[in-house]
Amino acid sequence: MLKVPPPTEAELKRLQELRENLAISFAEASADRNAPRTVVIVPSLSLDQEVLARISGVHHYEERQLCTLLLLRFPRTHVIYLTSMPIADPIVDYYLHLLPGIPAQHARRRLTLISCNDASPMPLSEKLLVRPRVLQRIREAIPDASRAHMTCFTVTDLERALGLALDLPVYGCDPSLYHLGTKSGSRKIFREAGLEMPPGMEDLANADDIAESLFELKGQNPDLARAVVKLNDGFSGEGNAVFSYAGAPEGSALMPWVKQRLPHLEFESGGMTWDLYSEKFLAMGGIVEEFIPGDDKRSPSAQLRIDPTGSVEPISTHDQVLGGDNAQIFLGCRFPADEAYRLEIQDQGMRVAEALAKRGALGRFSVDFLSLPNPDGSWRHVAIEINLRKGGTTHPFMMLQSLTDGTYCRDTGNFLIPGGRPRYYYASDNLESDLYRGLLPFDLIDIAAMNRLHFHGTNQEGVVFHLMGALSEFGKLGVVSIGASYDRAEAYYRETVDILNKEGRAWLT
Repeated sequence: MLKVPPPTEAELKRLQELRENLAISFAEASADRNAPRTVVIVPSLSLDQEVLARISGVHHYEERQLCTLLLLRFPRTHVIYLTSMPIADPIVDYYLHLLPGIPAQHARRRLTLISCNDASPMPLSEKLLVRPRVLQRIREAIPDASRAHMTCFTVTDLERALGLALDLPVYGCDPSLYHLGTKSGSRKIFREAGLEMPPGMEDLANADDIAESLFELKGQNPDLARAVVKLNDGFSGEGNAVFSYAGAPEGSALMPWVKQRLPHLEFESGGMTWDLYSEKFLAMGGIVEEFIPGDDKRSPSAQLRIDPTGSVEPISTHDQVLGGDNAQIFLGCRFPADEAYRLEIQDQGMRVAEALAKRGALGRFSVDFLSLPNPDGSWRHVAIEINLRKGGTTHPFMMLQSLTDGTYCRDTGNFLIPGGRPRYYYASDNLESDLYRGLLPFDLIDIAAMNRLHFHGTNQEGVVFHLMGALSEFGKLGVVSIGASYDRAEAYYRETVDILNKEGRAWLT
């Protein structure tokens, strides 16, 4: 990854000026939907590229932020969407035709798509920084730079440098706060906010630290059956590994036994090896925590926002759908989280948000929990991690909000469309099957049209697709199924899967 020098004194001053300008323009746009503005979308996956490469179709994940094209429903908003490779026209047309109340042609005039035409495995932001002519095209596409800002998947030194190169504020956390969103940083914030978290150790640097922590955890809890080792910058659970104490000896024999067993960690990432994992751990550090058991274990998440004016607000709660051998991999989510605990999750998330806001954090982020039922019917919530970036629960909620023009009710945790009726959804980034390989985006749209798999504006229910670029090569796509109840939302999803499977099989016979 490109090494970016730290900002100079003059650049730090300019960054502060840009942040102050963003607060002013954000307040204006919030007060008036017709206020002119330009949003530059940089969906760069500026994370460890070797870890990311183990996610099927990950180079198409730049498409996950295409939901931001629905910002074009505001008639004076311009969107500039940047990508490594061009986005297929049928995908762009699909999103523009979702816009409520805005002709697609009107929206298309306010949309600029700019591609690097570079499929190499490096972050998009790096590709942009080494292409001065592309940067100039971006500048020329912005009608008024004083009313423009960048929004990113995550903000690293690369995105900060890109913002300076374009002279635009970045709506996201400054890289100096990046550590707060790591696994180690999360534990420190949880401790400050008074949240329960798994017994464990943070700021570990190498294999010896891992072994000592595993040894110490077992000493603290002799009945402990498993522990989790996590890379500080793991993504979607791909940096996690489970350590089993099955057959562990007692006393002085335990430490050498732990060290001997380290290469046999159960890695969540397919194809991961101990040599590669230990190398990544040396580079980014990590944590060790107790594995929390439970027969009815849930994985809720609270999504929150700190806006440029400094206001802190809850945005949503979700129950995450996790997979993998140890239920560590993010597959999808249900909105909202279970009524039994959603407001408790929201409250704990707000405590984290307030701690982050004091440090100058900015933008959307989420807090993940494990929740277990108590014998009296209440719930115990254990904080797991902070995702100080956009995540898997961000784009489904943005789609719901944009398609329905509804609002989130923080008093109930429900989302209400105009008229006060609630809406629910089931969303997945990981609908994947060999049956779908070879289907082009146009084919998917044709199947959807023939089977009425679309969002129905009349009743504010239906299905929306994303990640369509991964369909042909990987047989993978994303789906957001919206309904008037949990059951209706999941019924839409099951119907979609049934139809796609049927269409896929039809071409095999």
